[in-house]
Amino acid sequence: MEEGEEGRRPGRARVTGPRSSQVPVPDGPAAPASIWSVPGMVALAVVAFTGFSGYAVLLPVAPLWVVESGSDSAGAGLVNFVLLGSTVATQFAVPPAIGRWGWGRVVGGGLTLLGLPSVLHLLSGDLLYTLLLSAVRGVGFGVLTVAGSAAAVLLVDGARRGAAVGAYSLSLSVPNVLLMPLGGWVSQAAGFAPAFWIGALPLVGVPAAVVLARHLPVRSTHDPRHPEVVGAPAGARTYLALLPPTFVLLAVTLAGGAVITFAPQLVAVPWLGALGLFAMGLATSLTRWRIGGLSDRVPIDRLVWPFVLLAAVSLGGVALLVREPVQVAQVLPWVVATALVGVSYGALQNLTMLQAFAAAGPRRVGAASAVWNAGFDTGTASGALLVGWVAVGAGFGTGMGLTAVICLLTLPLALLGTRRR
Repeated sequence: MEEGEEGRRPGRARVTGPRSSQVPVPDGPAAPASIWSVPGMVALAVVAFTGFSGYAVLLPVAPLWVVESGSDSAGAGLVNFVLLGSTVATQFAVPPAIGRWGWGRVVGGGLTLLGLPSVLHLLSGDLLYTLLLSAVRGVGFGVLTVAGSAAAVLLVDGARRGAAVGAYSLSLSVPNVLLMPLGGWVSQAAGFAPAFWIGALPLVGVPAAVVLARHLPVRSTHDPRHPEVVGAPAGARTYLALLPPTFVLLAVTLAGGAVITFAPQLVAVPWLGALGLFAMGLATSLTRWRIGGLSDRVPIDRLVWPFVLLAAVSLGGVALLVREPVQVAQVLPWVVATALVGVSYGALQNLTMLQAFAAAGPRRVGAASAVWNAGFDTGTASGALLVGWVAVGAGFGTGMGLTAVICLLTLPLALLGTRRR
C-alpha cells in the first residue's frame, strides 16, 4: 500500500473504532445510518461548538475593544495576529502532549485556557494587556484545533472521513454563523460585557472532552485501524508533501481573516458588518458540511482549483466595494460578495484538510493536523496584520485587493494535483 492510501486490502477485517481493535468485523457495505451515530461524534460536536464559540465571538470584538480604547487599525490587526501566532506556536506540541497526558487532560486544559481569560478583558482595553490575554487564549485554541480535527478522523474509518470532517466542521461553523457577526454589533449597541462572557463558553465543553477521550486511542494520534501501513514518524518527506495544500489554505484564510477582523470597520453602519459576517459564516458552514460528503465520492484534487478561482473573484468584488465604507444602498452586492467568499473559504478549508491527511498517511494523523491548523491560523493572523497595515496608508480596498491576488497565485498549486492524477 502506498503512503497515505486509505483503502482496505481485499479480505482484511476492519474495525469500527479505536477501542474495538479486538473485535474484527467482516468487510461489507454496512455503515452507521448517520455520521452522528458514530461513538464519540456528539461529544466532539459539543467540544467544537463550545470551544469555537469562545473563539468566534471575540475574533472581531477584541480588535474593536482596543480601537475603542484608543488603538489604530494596525493595533487592532495585532490582536488577532498575537492570538493566532500563539495558536501556531502551540499546535506542533499538541500530538506529543496527547501522547504524554492523554486526550481528556489535553483537550480539557485547552478549553480552559481558551475560555477563562475571556472575562478578564473587561478589566482593561489597554493594547499590551489585551495582547497578553490573546496569547493565553491562543494556547487553548491551538490545542482545540489540532485535537479536534485529528479526533474527527480517528473516530471513523477511511471511507467516511469526508463525512466526519463535514460533521465536525458544521459543529464549529455554527458559532461562526451566530456569534461572529453578532459580536461586533452587540458590542457597539449594548456594550462589550455580553461578548466577553460568551467568550467563556469553552469552559462548558470540558465534560464533553472527558467523554470524547473514551472513544479515542488512549495516548496517541495514530489511526490503529491501519496496522498494515508501516511508516516512520513524520519527517521531511511528510512535511514536503503537505506544502501544496497548506499554501492554498494559507492564502484563503489570509483573506478570510482580514474580512472577519475588519468587517465592522468596512461598513458605514454596524448592522451591515454583522450582516456581511452572517452571510460569510452561513455560506462557510453549509459549504464545509456539504463538501465533506461530496469529497468521499469525487476526487478531492478536482474540486480544489474551481474554489481557488471563486475566492480570487469574490475577494476582488469585496475590494471594489470597500474602497469607501459600504453604504446601506450597497447591501445586496455586499452580502453576495461576502457569501461567495464564504463558499470558497469553507470549501477550501475542508478540501485542503483532507488532502493533508491523505498526503501524510494514517500513521501521521497528528502531524497532518498540526501542519494544516498551523497553515490555517498563520493565514488568518497574517491577513489581519497585513490588511491592517496596508489600510493605514492605502485603505481597505487596496488591502483586500492584495488578498485576491495572493489567492490567485496559488492556482498552479491547486492544479498540480489534478495534473498528477
